[in-house]
Parts: sequence; C-alpha cells; structure tokens
Amino acid sequence: MPQWTAEKPLRVATGFTYLGPKFLKESGLQHVEFSTADGALEAAPAMGIADAIVDLVSSGTTLKENNLKEIEGGVLLESQAVLVASKKSLLQRKGLLDTTHEILERFEAHLRALGQFTVVANMRGSNADEVAERILSQPSLSGLQGPTISPVFRQSDSGVKADYYAIVICVPKKLLYKSVQQLRAIGGSGVLVSPLTYIFDEETPRWRELLSKLGL
Repeated sequence: MPQWTAEKPLRVATGFTYLGPKFLKESGLQHVEFSTADGALEAAPAMGIADAIVDLVSSGTTLKENNLKEIEGGVLLESQAVLVASKKSLLQRKGLLDTTHEILERFEAHLRALGQFTVVANMRGSNADEVAERILSQPSLSGLQGPTISPVFRQSDSGVKADYYAIVICVPKKLLYKSVQQLRAIGGSGVLVSPLTYIFDEETPRWRELLSKLGL
C-alpha cells in the first residue's frame, strides 16, 4: 500500500492494542498509526480520525450501516463463546443440573427461532376444515407442523356468529412476504407479523447428549 508513508501513516482505530499491531506487522504493513476510540469504532472513519478499524464482527450489519466493508484476508482470528461445566459439579451440586437444563433449553429454543416469524390473519370460511384446505393448498403456509385455526366470534344482529377464522403459522424470513401474498390471495385479511424469540421443541438434543456423557 504505497500511499501510506512515515509522514502519512495508515490510521487504524482499535481496542485490540496487541492483536491489531501484531497482525498488521506480520502482514508487512510498515507505516501504521494506532489509536483507540471511545464508543463505536465504526464511526471513526466517517469522523475522519481513522482510515480503518480493527474490531469484532458478527453479522457485518453494523459495518454496512457505516459504509464499511471487511478487507479480504483481514481476519485476525475466529472465535466463539463456549459454555464449559464441571462434570463433577453437575453430578454433585444440588440444582446445578436443573439450571444447566434450562440454559440449554433457552439456547436451543432461541437458535431455532432465529429468522422465524409468526403470521396471524383472519379468513372467512364456513368451517375450519374448509379454511385448512385453502391454506394447505399454498406451499409457503404449512408452518412448522401445520396451521393453527381457531374460530373468531363476532356479534351480529342475529347474535354471536363465527364465520371468520384466525390463522396462525410460523414462516422463515425469506418466505415472509411470499406467505403474506399467498394469504391475501386465498382471502386472508388483517395480517399481523411478529418475530419469534423462542421455539421450544419436545426435547433438547444437547440435553440428551449431556445426560449421556454424564452416564444418566
């Protein structure tokens, strides 16, 4: 990178004051000046106080929002968070296994829910079976096991009637708009969409694996 000189060094903002200089030196960059920035490092280039940053990146969304991009070959290291436990403590300390069970349940349920949305809509129909047939005729509306269909009770001049049904399905983000379009096409209205936080399955695979390793 010939444009960087001793008089005009590459300015890098980072909180990794050991890893950053070490990596760039090993990469053969000679004229580099490091600084630390308070707050979000992503704003440093836009503020004119840095030409580049060295920071933690997960999805890369924050980088894109600040008109930054990852430099090819610029990964210092790859890391992940790991849950570590003592086999002895899990077997002997009262209540610890139950707490671990809950942690694993929450982790798995949250990971399963990433990118999933709940879609709720009202649909006019003569009965639940007829509504179900219309929904299942659309490939994006099957949900996890199938749609949940419940009668919607309305007050009319002739009394309480249930000629509408509430439809609840779970769809992945990439099929969200297509699912809304298909619901409208078969008579769905008042479509509500909300992100999912957890999807708890019947049993947690990691919990079964842990019990097996503990000999339980």
